[in-house]
Amino acid sequence: MKILLTGANGYIGMRLLPRLLEMGHDVICAVRDAKRLSVDEETLSQITVVEIDFLEKVNPDILPKDINAAYYLIHSMSSSTQDFDEKEALSAENFNAYMKSTAVEQVIYLSGIVNEEKLSKHLKSRKNVEDILYQGSFQLTVLRAGIIVGSGSSSFEIIRDLCEKLPIMITPKWVLTKTQPIGIRDIINFLSAVLGKKETYNDSFDIGGKDILTYKEMLHQYAKARGFKNWILTVPVMTPKLSSYWLYFVTSTSYKLAVNLVDSMKMEVVAKDNRLQELLGIETHSYMEAIDMAFKKIEQNLVVSSWKDSMVSGRFQKDLEKYIQVPKFGVLKDEKKLKVEDPEGVLENIWKIGGEQGWYYGNWLWKIRGFIDKLTGGVGLRRGRTHPDKIYPGDSLDFWRVLLADKEGKRLLLFAEMRLPGEAWLEFKIDKNDFLHQTATFRPKGLRGRLYWYSIVPLHYFIFGGMIRNIAKTRK
Repeated sequence: MKILLTGANGYIGMRLLPRLLEMGHDVICAVRDAKRLSVDEETLSQITVVEIDFLEKVNPDILPKDINAAYYLIHSMSSSTQDFDEKEALSAENFNAYMKSTAVEQVIYLSGIVNEEKLSKHLKSRKNVEDILYQGSFQLTVLRAGIIVGSGSSSFEIIRDLCEKLPIMITPKWVLTKTQPIGIRDIINFLSAVLGKKETYNDSFDIGGKDILTYKEMLHQYAKARGFKNWILTVPVMTPKLSSYWLYFVTSTSYKLAVNLVDSMKMEVVAKDNRLQELLGIETHSYMEAIDMAFKKIEQNLVVSSWKDSMVSGRFQKDLEKYIQVPKFGVLKDEKKLKVEDPEGVLENIWKIGGEQGWYYGNWLWKIRGFIDKLTGGVGLRRGRTHPDKIYPGDSLDFWRVLLADKEGKRLLLFAEMRLPGEAWLEFKIDKNDFLHQTATFRPKGLRGRLYWYSIVPLHYFIFGGMIRNIAKTRK
């Protein structure tokens, strides 16, 4: 079967892609930027990649006509607190227009549970997208899910941050809201099982895990699963805005996503039936089982995708390529060079930079810089990195974004997403003579930008000097 996978570089899409390939399907991955599809060469050789921005003008000639089925996994909740619903509606309308030029029979849409009369803006938008897709020239299957628990999912990472960082919490009253979490493995099982299943055509199904829990119970059970205790005090006076700031500063979420999550967390999200589970014969997992499976992936360094790598988690929306050419004029630089004895070992060090590994020198200074950045509304160091030793273009790396990761050419180029009075690049390269080059480039904006650079030159001397020396150290 020929399948179109939209949102292929997203959290769900990256998990669903290998399952579809295992099932023997011919998969066409629709992404906004083909260079950001974080898959290995073997996977890339098995798929077709097309670049489509569903917010732009429709070009039906991009897609092959013989598509049999499609997955609609597009959403914009993380990109805005104001108009994300308009963007989601436009994406769905344009998707319908694309499908008219194909032979697609079935479209599968992953939505949210919408059983309450009063819905949050996020859930209203999901329901509106569902209604738009029902108007398409295909048979629609809608899967409605609540909180998804899995390594790298936004919900799991927020719960993880809260519990690991705050053994004692003063929380808003929405932590008493009931929800029905579902494991990412169960989501993938449902998404793959309904493919071509005519009994699911033109119907919407709620899917959920075994447990119905309050957010407070979820936090307590996470702590229990990890072998420690936590204490949660609920107060009624925390406003939605204050709750959003609370999530933003304590967890790895962005402020935009925090606002939309808080709005939705006030709504009860519980499945009304398990028709689909009975139809497909799928046995879902409990919340504790989902946590256990998530940590097995983390401990084995097998996290396939993370919401933190989404472009909307930082300052980029698109046009990553325009930053790849590092400017040469009107810039300030810190350049360092060191002869290395083990270039391959040094390259491995470069590919492990950031996240838990840190920045090889003065990690406490990097943490202070990240904290200051977060206080001023930046991304801070909250995102870390998805893989301990794998990097793809477009990945987030603490408060940097990976522009180029050419391991064969021995070059890594990063662009700063922290708040700065200018633009900054950090490049590592090993040349043919086994010299390691480390270059920090800053393009200042006005006098303020120049004053910023010169004020931290003394720190650069120690930080960048220590960094290149420690990166160059390897064990043979």
